[in-house]
Amino acid sequence: MQRFVGERQVYFFEEYIPTDHHLPYLEYHPFAGTDVIAVRPRIPHWWDEAQRETALRGLLDTLLRLHGVSKPVLWFYSPMMFGFAKHVDAVAIVYDCMDELANFRFAPPQLKTLEAELIDRADVVFTGGESLFAAKRGQHDNIHVFPSSVDVAHFAQARKGMAPAGDLNALPGPRLGFYGVIDERIDLELLEKVARARPDWSLIMVGPLAKIGPDDLPRVPNLHFLGQRNYADLPAYLAGWDVALMPFAINEATRFISPTKTPEYLAAGIPVVSTPIADVVAAYGALDAVNIARTPAEFTAACEAALALKPGDWQPAVDGKLAAMSWDKTFDQMSRLVGEAICGDRPVIRLPVMRSSKRRSAYDVVIVGAGFAGSVLSERLAADSDQRVLLCDRRNHVAGNAYDKHDAAGILVHQYGPHIFHTNSDAIVTYLSRFTAWRPYEHRVLAAVGDKRVPMPINRTTLNALYSLDLSTDAEAEEFLRSRAEPIAELRTSKDVVINQVGAELYRTFFEGYTRKQWGLDPSQLDKAVTSRIPTRCNEDDRYFLDTFQAMPLHGYTAMFENMLDHDNIDLALGVDYADIRAENLAPRTIYTGPIDEYFGHRFGALPYRSLAFRHETLDQRRFQPVAVVNYPDEAVPYTRITEYKHLTGQVHRQTSISYEFPQADGDPYYPIPRPENAALYKQYADLADAHPEVSFVGRLGTYRYYNMDQVVGQALAHYRRMNVSTDMAVGS
Repeated sequence: MQRFVGERQVYFFEEYIPTDHHLPYLEYHPFAGTDVIAVRPRIPHWWDEAQRETALRGLLDTLLRLHGVSKPVLWFYSPMMFGFAKHVDAVAIVYDCMDELANFRFAPPQLKTLEAELIDRADVVFTGGESLFAAKRGQHDNIHVFPSSVDVAHFAQARKGMAPAGDLNALPGPRLGFYGVIDERIDLELLEKVARARPDWSLIMVGPLAKIGPDDLPRVPNLHFLGQRNYADLPAYLAGWDVALMPFAINEATRFISPTKTPEYLAAGIPVVSTPIADVVAAYGALDAVNIARTPAEFTAACEAALALKPGDWQPAVDGKLAAMSWDKTFDQMSRLVGEAICGDRPVIRLPVMRSSKRRSAYDVVIVGAGFAGSVLSERLAADSDQRVLLCDRRNHVAGNAYDKHDAAGILVHQYGPHIFHTNSDAIVTYLSRFTAWRPYEHRVLAAVGDKRVPMPINRTTLNALYSLDLSTDAEAEEFLRSRAEPIAELRTSKDVVINQVGAELYRTFFEGYTRKQWGLDPSQLDKAVTSRIPTRCNEDDRYFLDTFQAMPLHGYTAMFENMLDHDNIDLALGVDYADIRAENLAPRTIYTGPIDEYFGHRFGALPYRSLAFRHETLDQRRFQPVAVVNYPDEAVPYTRITEYKHLTGQVHRQTSISYEFPQADGDPYYPIPRPENAALYKQYADLADAHPEVSFVGRLGTYRYYNMDQVVGQALAHYRRMNVSTDMAVGS
């Protein structure tokens, strides 16, 4: 916890402790060597619940006031604390959900209600395991799983000849041990039967009793309950054990647990025997060092097998897994998410919208189109070359098709469909980072095939799900695809590319219908470049893109563009069609990012483009689908995909907004259609453009190329360099 705050103070407000005093008060217990202070409220033991809540609220307010704390980060481990803390004006609220506490014995009846309120108010939610994440993920839109991490160095002391704890010396071996809270989650009947079945073993239970008493414990001579010990002493106990036990009962209280002790035992070099706790089976069940058993007989046999293991046979695999489970890694991930929650309401610059400029009578350059190409060139010319720029766009906003805005519900949506930023260019990232901070985001897409939702691009998981297979290696998946592929000697069309790679069946399943809808043409009529953009993988990597940098502008694309264009040398003329001001000769040079055929009055005929229509909806639920985009390749479904924007933005909101995407022939031009005859028609316009050196054509529409966003930025930066207006660019190629 200390690392999350740096120079700030952390107050760990613990559960109240009953006292004989007549007035409530606070006890302070600093953690040595840190700025973390445990604060223990003491409440008269005869007070009722209402009096306790009032007192706790007052004590919390006193703590904040005395220490000058305003707008703190509130980090909750238990919803029960939310009842008396909900009034605090917090800069961010974190709910760290480690267990399904409502399932525990003697859980307060108001716990579920308080948890629902806390989740509704929380800016970010963490869960302590995969099962708990699966149960909670539909309740919040910024929820993240953090299975147990481990301080390997601390527990590895047990491997290095550490002397066992002194109270183990009198207990004969082999010794099999457990540490942790001993409550209704422990299967005491199982322990008793194992102890009676093997009287030559010493079964050792280290930890406090909770919600059960000494009279509830089984009485067997070789079953020893030693009581609570300090965290610092645990390696010494592990040093004296031969097998580590996790004898959990299978009940509602253990349904969602993800025991931290599993990696701790393994770090100490001790094999583990556990009952079938779901998260233990999923995360560790494949390791030779972890044995899973349900009944007392099976548990006893599993312990015998664990005692027979040789450390050299299983420790390398364990150490490889533990290497990825450090608290440092967990800190880095949590710290980023908490930082985003704190900064989530940071204001952004909003530029005025001008229908025309009156500031100057003439410009050095008129730029048509306020998307990526036009905005990047406007910024470079204005900021780096001190050029006077008029940037016009027939739409009444900047950012082009990347434009995002808050809808009526207050949810940030992409007005013209999802835009995911990804690139392998450090220079492009460096340039754009002048105008935005970033939210790391790796895009994942599912394809709807019947009642299944499978990863797209096709990978090993896709194949296993579709064909009920158990392909476990890249080589097996590659061989399966090879058996399906139908080699084609000369690849000319999009259909050829796919059938050559994966065969006709997968082509029909994923590509044929989707491509017909998207492009209005059969894949056999499209250039091979269309489907070449979508790879096929043999591993389980389900990311849509593999670029080294994948992120979203932290406050949205529009805010990034507005920051980019916030320069005194730039005037905006939004909602203005260039055709209406073209004759005014406002500048000696024009940069045109619109359709090149439109600039020349469609002299040789219209270049074919594909357009899109969107149906935006807001739903009264937290989540609609598991990923941002689900594709619908079935030709009978009228739309190609559904996008849920909160996945992209990380926004926390009790509702969610989605959009259905309908490709169409008419409307604003989105995609140049890649066919040889279209390329030939574009060549005629390109030749005509060469005869007009005073006009530059840039961008997807100006050069009739299917560019990604980063490619347009790169093209604009390269074009600026070629204009020779400055030889000292701040950003390289």
